[in-house]
Amino acid sequence: MKHINSKKNNLIKQKGQGISEYLIIVALIAVASIGVVGFMGDTVSNQMASMAMEISGQSGDTAASRAKTQAKAAQSNANKDEVLANFTISK
Repeated sequence: MKHINSKKNNLIKQKGQGISEYLIIVALIAVASIGVVGFMGDTVSNQMASMAMEISGQSGDTAASRAKTQAKAAQSNANKDEVLANFTISK
């Protein structure tokens, strides 16, 4: 009987471990998603707004065009040579 109880306890511990590992993975994905949205900034935010508006049945054209504008601005900023002589901090 002791042997059965110990197997039962081990099974419960394994289920708890699996849930803990799953929660850690979900938390890492959430943190990575927040980091990507923060890094990509306005472009991703506008695209997400456009998708949300389309899902709710509204037109997302305005948010989509803002996303395109932000993407073009990001591309032009990426093509600039940043050296200490012309570096500025934008607010």
